[in-house]
Amino acid sequence: MLPMTVLETPTSEKPTLREVRSNHRSPAGVHLVARDYPRGMRIDPHLHREAQLIYAARGTMQVTTPGGRWLVPPDRAVWVPAGLEHAIDLLADIEMRTLYFDLAWLKREQRYDGLTREFVVRVSPLLNQAILALFDARNTAERTELLVRLVMLELHQAEDSTTFVPLPHEPRCRRAAMIVLDDPTGLHDIETLAREVGTSARTLSRLFSTQTQLSFKSWCQRARIAAAIQRLSIDANVSVKQLATQLGYASVPAFSAAFRHVTGRTPTEFAGKDSS
Repeated sequence: MLPMTVLETPTSEKPTLREVRSNHRSPAGVHLVARDYPRGMRIDPHLHREAQLIYAARGTMQVTTPGGRWLVPPDRAVWVPAGLEHAIDLLADIEMRTLYFDLAWLKREQRYDGLTREFVVRVSPLLNQAILALFDARNTAERTELLVRLVMLELHQAEDSTTFVPLPHEPRCRRAAMIVLDDPTGLHDIETLAREVGTSARTLSRLFSTQTQLSFKSWCQRARIAAAIQRLSIDANVSVKQLATQLGYASVPAFSAAFRHVTGRTPTEFAGKDSS
């Protein structure tokens, strides 16, 4: 059975870049890079002078920033502002399509409003096709410019924070969060957790609320659902019933209700599975 953790440990042997399909700068202020990466590879913390939209046309990845962890299945993309340190873990074989946006172009085109922080967007069929079409070698400058503008319009309408697990900065709260993330399927009691990190349950509860904008219970549920999304994204054989049991839910309906509360969809709708 695959480990049920939000962060999957990379393989011990260093994976290699499989293929570089495209790497060119368009006349519309966007640098386009298409790469295929193998499952288990980790792109260590780094930052760019350009803002970027990271999209996996196939496969699931996890993007970690100082503010938290974003799980990015194929129907999501993540916006990373310029200068923001981030790491990427590949949880499955990935077909990555990245758009690097020149800051001067963004400001000149008055497209930078709301793009100074990281966020995940739900990739609609229209946004999916617009991103993929940008990598067509037959594109003219006019077609590329129109596609880039379409991508930017879609970005402002598709923000979705359901796959985000915010990480607290306060040291005790951060340690507690990492204990939960190491085992999101466990039934973590706040009193026990507080003793482990050297504080009181009341203080830890307050810290989670102020540092993550979620109650401890809601934060743990977000971590569990993120683990479920990861598993559904990379394991075609796992059933919703198996997941519900492994995550400690009393029944499939209870698990489905929690999943829908976080993501807006049931696990069956997310994965196109039958619930048995």
